[in-house]
Amino acid sequence: MGTDIDYCKMTSTFDWQGIVDSLNRLLRLRTNPFGMKLFETVEEMDAIPRIRRPESIHTTDQIVAQGARLGWTVGITRADLVGDQCGAVIGLHPQDDEWKAGKRYAGVWYATPADAANHQAAMHVVPSGKYRAMAVSPLTSGRLDPPDICLFYATPGQMILFINGLQWAGYKNFDWGVVGESSCADSWGRALKIRTPSLSLPCFAERRYGGVLDDELLMALPPEYLPKAIEGLEALAKNGLRYPIPQYGIQQDARAGLGVSYAKKPN
Repeated sequence: MGTDIDYCKMTSTFDWQGIVDSLNRLLRLRTNPFGMKLFETVEEMDAIPRIRRPESIHTTDQIVAQGARLGWTVGITRADLVGDQCGAVIGLHPQDDEWKAGKRYAGVWYATPADAANHQAAMHVVPSGKYRAMAVSPLTSGRLDPPDICLFYATPGQMILFINGLQWAGYKNFDWGVVGESSCADSWGRALKIRTPSLSLPCFAERRYGGVLDDELLMALPPEYLPKAIEGLEALAKNGLRYPIPQYGIQQDARAGLGVSYAKKPN
C-alpha cells in the first residue's frame, strides 16, 4: 500500500518553521513536532550537523522523547537499543524466526506462545536489511530535510481536529488498528512502511520510558500531508471550528449551537 497521490499535496520543499508555527497556532501543541529518518549507512547519519549519540542503552521511545520533549537531534544504531523489538520496528534488527516467535512476551503480555507470535505478526515494521541507522530531530531544526516521516503528540481534542483538517478536501476515511504492546508499530512503524498517516495509542513502554502523558496520542505521517492538514485546519477555523473546543453545556438547548457548527452559512 502506498501514498494516494491524489489525496496528498506533494511538495519538494517544506517551510518547516512555518509548518510548526501553524500547527502550534491552530492546535497549541505542548511538545515539538519532530522528524524521523532512516539511513543506509552510519556515516550518513553521523554527518547530520550537531547530532548527538547516546552514551547509554535506550529504547526507541526514549530517543523519540529526546527529539519531542528536549528538542535534541539524536542518532542511533542497533547497538544503542535495548532489545530486538525496538530495532525491528525501524528495520535495524532482523525480523528472524526468533523475533517472530516473541517468546519473551508469552506469559507476560500474552497468555500463550501462539498469542505472542500472533502479536508479532500483526506489527507494522520496516523490512530489515537496508538500513543501519536512524535519527530524530525537531522539524524546525531543518537537519533532516526532509525526514522520512513527521510525528507529533497531541491530546484527543487536538488530534481529532488535525484529522478533520486532513479530511477537509479530498475526504478519505482513516482506518487504524491497535496492536497493543509495542504500539510504536502503529505509529512510526506503520507510517515508515506504508507511507500514510498513522495514529496510535502509545503503549505501556512509551509511557514508562518515553515520557508520554496519559492524555497524549501520537500521529506519524509522511511530510507531504502536513501542508494539506494545515490548509484544512485553516478552513475549519474560519467556520468557527477551532481548538480549544469550547464546552457548550450538557443541559443546554443544543439547537442554537448546532445551527452554528453544522449548518452552511449564508453567502
